[in-house]
Amino acid sequence: MTTVVEKPVAQSPDISGESEPERPDSVHVRVEELRRLRAEVHAGPGVRATRAQHDRGKLTARERIELLLDEGSFTELEPLRRHRASGFGLEKRRPHTDGVITGWGTVEGRQVFVYAHDFRIFGGALGESHAAKIHKLMDLAEASGAPLVSLCDGAGARIQEGVTALAGYGGIFSRNALSSGVIPQISVILGPCAGGAAYSPALTDFTFMVRGVAQMFITGPDVVQAVTGERVSMDELGGADVHASVSGVSAFAYDDEVSCLEDVRYLLSFLPSNNRQAPPAVATDDPPDRRTDALADRVPADPARGYDVKAVIEEIVDDGEYFEIQPDWANNVVCALTRIDGHVVGVVANQPMSSAGVLDIKASEKAARFVSLCDAFNIPLVTMLDVPGFLPGVDQEHNGIIRHGAKLLYAYCNATVPRIQLILRKAYGGAYIVMDSRSVGADLSFAWPTNEVAVMGAEGAANVIFRRQIAAADDPAAMREQMVKEYKAELMHPYYAAERGLVDDVIEPGETRAVLARSLAMLRTKHRALPQRKHGITPL
Repeated sequence: MTTVVEKPVAQSPDISGESEPERPDSVHVRVEELRRLRAEVHAGPGVRATRAQHDRGKLTARERIELLLDEGSFTELEPLRRHRASGFGLEKRRPHTDGVITGWGTVEGRQVFVYAHDFRIFGGALGESHAAKIHKLMDLAEASGAPLVSLCDGAGARIQEGVTALAGYGGIFSRNALSSGVIPQISVILGPCAGGAAYSPALTDFTFMVRGVAQMFITGPDVVQAVTGERVSMDELGGADVHASVSGVSAFAYDDEVSCLEDVRYLLSFLPSNNRQAPPAVATDDPPDRRTDALADRVPADPARGYDVKAVIEEIVDDGEYFEIQPDWANNVVCALTRIDGHVVGVVANQPMSSAGVLDIKASEKAARFVSLCDAFNIPLVTMLDVPGFLPGVDQEHNGIIRHGAKLLYAYCNATVPRIQLILRKAYGGAYIVMDSRSVGADLSFAWPTNEVAVMGAEGAANVIFRRQIAAADDPAAMREQMVKEYKAELMHPYYAAERGLVDDVIEPGETRAVLARSLAMLRTKHRALPQRKHGITPL
């Protein structure tokens, strides 16, 4: 018996010009649904909320990210995330992103991770899902070895979620600490940052703030008034100028968000992506051996006369450009990132225009933090000295000048990057030692012929050493003057330190840039290993 198998009839193509209607479960329908959802997420909570944000003088989170990153480079992470909390009406409000936008992009072509609180959603307050997004981003940044920038505009912990919100902050803090010295971490305060939220910026490397919109404090004005009776506004308590010039918590303060975020981009141009890389070098038309003869006129030989050390820095570095860190706090020391021969260097310099350039508590702390940061990210250090000593006084002693001065000493002693000391004029006492002298590990030390390296100034030294001769003299004033000259001639001439190997060479001011450029090039391959240990005990 023969079995007949029927062949399937071939379907003729549809030539009518009409497409078959898509089924509800087709891929194309689902793609359109996804596109609509993405558009809704990108638009945020609505026009009214956006207008309210603008009326406060603030940009939205997405507008800020667009300003920070290269155009079109942002890739968002978990845009569809929503919280799972219930109670107090939260189950009825479950907006996408949960109030924080996270992702990565590029700044001048280099990868950067960023998260931005969206104040339009729950006031940017942190809850469990919100925190989980930040945790994931921080882990990715550390694993990828790329900088992390946080754009902070949040109302603190989400009270309705209770302790889970607090645990979310703990996860952020622990990651801040573990990434410290591994990747650059930058906080930009663009709104309220109160309570526990303020500790994350404090753990990062740099903090930027914008005047009029940014406030940062542990306890707000109402609590301060209830506890102490003091009436204070939010700006007076924790505004940008307060933290930039009084507390030192913020490194920079700006009048608007645009210029602030421009400088965040500029700062990143000086920093490596992580601690395993060198800072980015750039080509320069400024010759490394350019003469700097103008320096001979900018620094007076008289140690009692002031001058602006920033003019010295400008003359030495590439194209006169540098980026000063904490310019409004502890003005008696200048800390700046700049370049010499296209390579990034960190400059620490005493500022004779402010308190004669003495080291005090604030200056020691500022310089110590900067030295530690440069060392962590492979940035060579050039230290410019014109220091009369540490600031004397009961207030300084009682507030721990010994401990704070030790921070700077510890930072230099612990630093393994190339270190060059340049003595511009006077360098007296313990301040000379602390400011990266050869005895604490500077690789090279150079001095101008105007230098005076001594335990103290000649007048003070003569009063101590020749006290009896001066007191017994018929003319004490004349005897004091004679002894001062004798002390200067014997111990404070420009070549005394060089003769004893504590200064490698005495150079002309006009040779300074060339000498530094050659020395930094030689030291570029420097390698120094610290003793094996878990970590040192910083004199906090």
